[in-house]
Amino acid sequence: MNLNPRDLQKAMQRMGIRQEEIEAEQVTIRCKDKDIIITNPSVAKVNMMGQETWQVTGTAHEQKKDTTPEIKEEDIQTVMQQTGKNRQEALNAINQAKGDLAEAILRLSP
Repeated sequence: MNLNPRDLQKAMQRMGIRQEEIEAEQVTIRCKDKDIIITNPSVAKVNMMGQETWQVTGTAHEQKKDTTPEIKEEDIQTVMQQTGKNRQEALNAINQAKGDLAEAILRLSP
């Protein structure tokens, strides 16, 4: 079956389907533990009876997220003051608690 693109476009319009090509350089899908990056994408926004969907094709690769928490000096000082522990012990506890100060303090408390 060989469809003429113009006829296909007219048929889509009669059914209430509008498609718009988006000029994108990259598409990134952010997940909890990774990002999916699509390079050289072909992106189309399709509106069908008020429902908007996106079609993306291209070269995809995954990138793991860095889950190491950002630890501020004031956080380390807070844990040290609350527990009486030294800097390294406080830092280790914060890392083990994945940045949760309350959990770090509980870990170091007797």
